[in-house]
Amino acid sequence: MHPGLLLVNLGSPASPTTQDVKTYLQEFLSDPSVIEMPAALWQPLLRGIILPTRSWRSATFYQDSWLPAGSPLIVYSEKICEQVQADLPDWDVRLAMTYGQPDIGETLQAMVADGCEQPIVLPLFPQYTQSTHGGIHRQVEATGLPHTFIDHFYDNATYIQLLAAKVWESYQQHDFDAVIFSYHSIPTAMVRHGDPYQKECEATTAAVLAQLPELPADKVVTAYQSKFGPMPWLKPYLRNELMQLVELGKRNVLIATPSFVVDCLETLEEDYVQNYQTFKSSGGDRFELVPPMNTDPQFSQLLADLAVQKWEVRAHATT
Repeated sequence: MHPGLLLVNLGSPASPTTQDVKTYLQEFLSDPSVIEMPAALWQPLLRGIILPTRSWRSATFYQDSWLPAGSPLIVYSEKICEQVQADLPDWDVRLAMTYGQPDIGETLQAMVADGCEQPIVLPLFPQYTQSTHGGIHRQVEATGLPHTFIDHFYDNATYIQLLAAKVWESYQQHDFDAVIFSYHSIPTAMVRHGDPYQKECEATTAAVLAQLPELPADKVVTAYQSKFGPMPWLKPYLRNELMQLVELGKRNVLIATPSFVVDCLETLEEDYVQNYQTFKSSGGDRFELVPPMNTDPQFSQLLADLAVQKWEVRAHATT
């Protein structure tokens, strides 16, 4: 028997074609962890209106950001997995996706069959929220296999140091009027029902500021992006914040995206294209993003260290 680590990210369509994007969106938007509306009400709306109108549009976005090796989210996640495996040569380190392939349940079963004892499951989301972690928990628990979860790492000192270093390196490149920490939004109803995500996002921003005393706190804004559907989501919305900053004369902005550890549709298309266009058309000048962790070997080492620490704590608890 040997230790095992399953890294999990959100997932991606198999290709940037309309049909594959539709298949992916149907799985994603049918997850009750993401959409809390009763299925009897939601599914007719999803299948009759949302998928037919959204799939082809999303496919064009994926086509714009697609890499020769595939989806950026998949490509970078695979590289992270390879680096973590190199950091943990005695472990079995694998990657799975909440939606699409590789499948969580199938991958976990294969790991156990190959001799992994109670694999550790580590979602590649620093902050916990039902909308990302809920589907992972459900799929893992459906296997009935022993496992251990690491639910978040937003408060890990090394993670904060890495994030702060990236923010500071980008901030020093130009004279920015504002620094926006933009997190993926979630429905406000989830927060009212006890989801800790908003608190963890705000804590992430505060922890980074504590590491960067030379970054003026009055320049820093926490915002949320990627709203979907008509229901209220966490505010302020990034797009509205960008337009408001320009109105206030703040035309040079730097955006950090701490809830995205790798480049994906949200950073490459939503931010670099759509939000950039909104900002520029409103009269903004400089619009730059802090690069995500992507394939930074220090981030991969952090993930390896988190797994080892969890393994040691569990081993100590059972002796």
